[in-house]
Amino acid sequence: MILKGSQRGAASNLSAHLMNDRDNDHVTVLDVRGFVARDLHGAFAEAHAISKGTKCEQFLFSLSLSPPKEHTGSEQDFIDAINRAEEKLKLSGQPRAIVLHEKEGR
Repeated sequence: MILKGSQRGAASNLSAHLMNDRDNDHVTVLDVRGFVARDLHGAFAEAHAISKGTKCEQFLFSLSLSPPKEHTGSEQDFIDAINRAEEKLKLSGQPRAIVLHEKEGR
């Protein structure tokens, strides 16, 4: 699995990008936990509201995972990789959202 992480602000832009079904073959919200909202836009709006109280500008951590070109990752492969990354980064138990994209068969 190829992982790319970054700190992010601009929650509404990120949620719109993640939910973009125009440029992706499939978009699936697999998990939203630790938020009052049950949808991605609402969850990221909550994170943004909390950041205002702390004056934090990059209040989200975004992790993109891609299987190598010769491999098709299963849903469970992604969940396992995400859980390992959370543990390694000491983010276990933090609010999270998982969005799966399929684009051009990947």
